[in-house]
Amino acid sequence: MADYDFDLFVIGAGSGGVRAARLASLSGAKVAVAEEYRVGGTCVIRGCVPKKFMVYASEVSAQLKTAEGFGWTIGERSFDWKRFLHDKDVEIARLSGIYVTNLQKAGAHLLHGKARVIDPHTVEVLPKEGSQDAGRYTARKILIATGGRPVRPDFPGAELGITSDEAFHLPTLPKRVLVVGGGYIAVEFAGIFNGLGVETTLLYRGANILRGFDDDVRSHLADELEKRGIKVVLGCSHKSLEQTEAGLVSTLSNDLTFETDAVMFATGREPYVEGLGLDKVGVKLNERGAIAVDKHSKTSVDGIWAVGDVTDRINLTPVAIREGAAFAQTEFYDNPTSFDHDLVASAVFSQPPVGVVGMTEAEARHEFGKVDIYRSVFRPMKATFYGAQDRCLIKLVVKQDDEKVVGVHVVGPDSPEIIQMAAIAVKMGVTKKQWDSTCAVHPTLAEELVTMKEKYAPADVGAG
Repeated sequence: MADYDFDLFVIGAGSGGVRAARLASLSGAKVAVAEEYRVGGTCVIRGCVPKKFMVYASEVSAQLKTAEGFGWTIGERSFDWKRFLHDKDVEIARLSGIYVTNLQKAGAHLLHGKARVIDPHTVEVLPKEGSQDAGRYTARKILIATGGRPVRPDFPGAELGITSDEAFHLPTLPKRVLVVGGGYIAVEFAGIFNGLGVETTLLYRGANILRGFDDDVRSHLADELEKRGIKVVLGCSHKSLEQTEAGLVSTLSNDLTFETDAVMFATGREPYVEGLGLDKVGVKLNERGAIAVDKHSKTSVDGIWAVGDVTDRINLTPVAIREGAAFAQTEFYDNPTSFDHDLVASAVFSQPPVGVVGMTEAEARHEFGKVDIYRSVFRPMKATFYGAQDRCLIKLVVKQDDEKVVGVHVVGPDSPEIIQMAAIAVKMGVTKKQWDSTCAVHPTLAEELVTMKEKYAPADVGAG
């Protein structure tokens, strides 16, 4: 058996890579992890964690209005962007430090620098200022967990815009912003900017936002965003972006122009495979440019595996963690394990937020033919008290022949918390009869899930 420097070399210290490294190291294996930026990856450093802090901050403005609706008198208030950024960065540094500590406690070796694959058992760490970890290292197994990165569109002046990476470190909060994109990152940042008092426009080239989500969810959320003061512009895209004395001028495909102080591109993310040397060792990529893997996360080259967003299966932090854990169980605990990517719940931290698990109505009709729909649109109790016009959507998609619940869609307060519990039932194959046998918790928004008895007929589309 060959003598290697490490049993496992992990490229990328994000959620998936760290989980795999820790578990492998705890098995007694000698493990190294190389990270070119900061330990914690996209989620902790410039993704879901700092974004959630920004969502919390931006929600306060609506909470203040709610407080006034409930009889509170709110005095002078203001938002200190620089103070918030400082406090956010302190907390992110703390969390990154926990990741480092956990790796070290498990016995893993942390190397600072960008790594690339030389051959199926050799990795080179390139020189990085302040680090002495550069060099070549051999490993029995190599795991690639480099995640993804924002895509910047290609048109004249596109370099003047920012991506989500830069949005976490803006030196000043713009007065006017154009957020480009229709996915979850776009709608989340539109809500963040709007909640912080920024005049916000959301621009998307498609017919409606959140492509891939249920059509009722898409239209409902678009309406709710506009109620909150976000201008939603659909069906067009950029022709050019120009810097003027008054600000950035966006010229669109329909010749409309928008003048803003900032333009943020949230037009998708791509697997981060650049500079990894994969082509030289024969690691195959799929048609989307992601690393192609089998159910055990093994690539086309013996000795090399990949997990997380770089494989573009389901690009969610908990999925990357589970993929990393399954890899470690399979390769270091003699326990062949593969993560089940079916019925993974997800949330969009828009304002209002979205929680979904399972199929959309269109997917279910295509798969099963006949389905029953249960749908309710209503004002939540808190909103009715002081006359707010916010409305929630709850929708169940039920397979008609066996009454199995195959899709749950919630738009409204606390929907991410609600969908986590709903996902357990759906994953277990709950039927509508079993669902309805659950007694409601009153008064809550979630009770609507178990009190809907009337089927929603297609003729009712647009009602409510």
